Amino acid sequence: MPPSSYPSVVRNGPIAAPQLQVWQLVAETAFVAFLLLVFVGLTPFTPRSADLLRQAAAASTGQGDLLRQISYLAAFGVIALCALRKHGIEVLALVPFLLTLLLGWCLLSASWADQGGVTFRRAGLEVIIVVTAMWGVHTVGLERSLVLFRAVAIGILIVNWISIPLTDRAIHQPGEIDPSIVGAWRGLYFHKNIAGAVSAISAMLFLFFAIDRRSALDWFLCLASLAFLVMTKSKSSMGLLVPALLAAVVYRSFWQRGLDRAIVMVSAVLLALVVATVALLDWSTIARVISDPTQFTGRTEVWAAEAAYIFDHPIFGAGYGSFNDTGAVSPLHNYVNGDWVEAISHGHNGYLQMTVEIGFVGFVLAILALVIQPATAFWRRDAVPQTLKAFLLALFVFLVLHNFLESDFLESDGPAWVAFLIMLAWLRQARALLQDDREQLSWA
Repeated sequence: MPPSSYPSVVRNGPIAAPQLQVWQLVAETAFVAFLLLVFVGLTPFTPRSADLLRQAAAASTGQGDLLRQISYLAAFGVIALCALRKHGIEVLALVPFLLTLLLGWCLLSASWADQGGVTFRRAGLEVIIVVTAMWGVHTVGLERSLVLFRAVAIGILIVNWISIPLTDRAIHQPGEIDPSIVGAWRGLYFHKNIAGAVSAISAMLFLFFAIDRRSALDWFLCLASLAFLVMTKSKSSMGLLVPALLAAVVYRSFWQRGLDRAIVMVSAVLLALVVATVALLDWSTIARVISDPTQFTGRTEVWAAEAAYIFDHPIFGAGYGSFNDTGAVSPLHNYVNGDWVEAISHGHNGYLQMTVEIGFVGFVLAILALVIQPATAFWRRDAVPQTLKAFLLALFVFLVLHNFLESDFLESDGPAWVAFLIMLAWLRQARALLQDDREQLSWA
C-alpha cells in the first residue's frame, strides 16, 4: 500500500477524541502539567557560569529540590486517580513487566549504595516519573496525548526562538567551564545538548504531523526545530537525527511487504559488515581518536573512569542515582586525576552510566526492557498504521543511539528519557487498542 493511501492517524480539529468530560479534562490538565515539569521545569533560563557550577558541585548533597518533588507527586496523584477510575485494577499492567523489574532493581540498589538514602529517594522519584508517563498516555488516550505533546512542543519552540534576542541566558556566554560551548544556543534549557535533543525530538514529532495531516504549519514547525537544533551546535543530536529518520523512511516504505523486508534486512547486515571491515582496517586511527582526551568534548576521560569502576564493581554497581550531582561522593572520585568529576552531571553514555550505577544485572534488565522488548514490537507486522510506527521507530532509534554519547536512560526527569517513556506508552497503547474490541482507533 503506498504511503499516501494510509488514513490519518490524528484527526484534524481542536478536539481529537470523544467529547471531553470532566475526568478527561482533569487527566489532560495533569498530563500537560507533567509535560511542562519535564520539558520546561520550575527554573527555565537558569544562569550559568564557571563559578556557579563549581559552587553547585561543592554544595551537592543529593537532597533534591522539595518543590520539584512535590510537583511531580501532585501530577502523579491526579493521573493515578484518573487512571484508576478509567482502568481499575488493570492499571497495574500498564507499565511493562520488564520495566517494573528494572525499577524494582533500582530501588533495591539502595541497600548496598554508599549513600542509600540518596539512592532510595532518587529511585522513588524515578518510579513516580515512569508511572506518571505511562499511565498518563494510557489514561488521556493515544490521539489526545499526541496532540497535547505537540502543543507543548510548539510552546517550547516559540519560547526558545523568542528568548534568543531577549536574554543572554538563552545563549552560552563566555566564562563557561567548557569554552567550546560558548555561543551555542540553549534556549530555556540548562545546556545546549538538552536543547538539541528536545529540538530533534520536536522535529520528528512535527514531521509526523506534517505527513499524517498534510499540514503546512507542521512543515514550518519542523524546519524551525531543525534550525534551532543547528544553532545549539549539539553534534550528537544533529548527527543521530539522520539515521533515525532514514530508519523511519525505510520502515514505513518497506516493512509490511515480505520480500522488501528481506531485502532491507540483508542490506542492513551487509552495511554492518562493511562498517566493521573498515573499522578493523583503520583501527589505529580510531584508537588514536578515542584515546585523545580532546576528542568527543572530553567524554573519553569520563568513559575511561566509568570502565575502570565497572571492572572493579561489575555485578551490583554503586547504586542508582549515585553518579549525578553527588559532588565529592561520586563513585568515580577515586578513578580520575583531579576533582573535575565533581562538576559533571552525567557520564555521556547511558549504557556505561547504568552499569556504573546498577551493575550488570541492572544493565541486562535495562537492555531487555528498553531495547529488546520495543524492538520486537517494531519487528512484528500488525495493523498499526505505518506512519505512526515509523514515527515511533524514529524516536526509538534516535534515543537508543543518543545514549552512546549522552546519558538519557533512567535519567530522572530528563526530557529525552521521558520522551522515550512516552514513545513506549504510545507503541504499547496502539497495539493494545487494535486488540481490544471495546475500543477503536479513529483510523481503524
